[in-house]
Amino acid sequence: MPKESLGKLPSEESRRKGAIKREQVVAVMALAQASGLTAGKDSRISGRVSSELIERAKARTGLESDTELVEFALANLAVEDNFAQVFRELHGTVDPGLDLEF
Repeated sequence: MPKESLGKLPSEESRRKGAIKREQVVAVMALAQASGLTAGKDSRISGRVSSELIERAKARTGLESDTELVEFALANLAVEDNFAQVFRELHGTVDPGLDLEF
């Protein structure tokens, strides 16, 4: 995804308040593109959602267009690696007596 289509950068204040970094948006979209998920934009979706939800999501991502925001949100779900879930599932599976050399 070209940088110029990612909208403006979030303000420093919004970054401190939990904003998604531009690098995260770029990384998710690059992974989605590499997986072939963004090729051939042949579908159209529509729905009614809260304008506050849209504005907050745009503020957190730095994206300005509704299309980019929806594409990022869907790509983020599609390429999610479930790290937190896997991490929780692995809790207690390492032998507590294992010498980690520190």
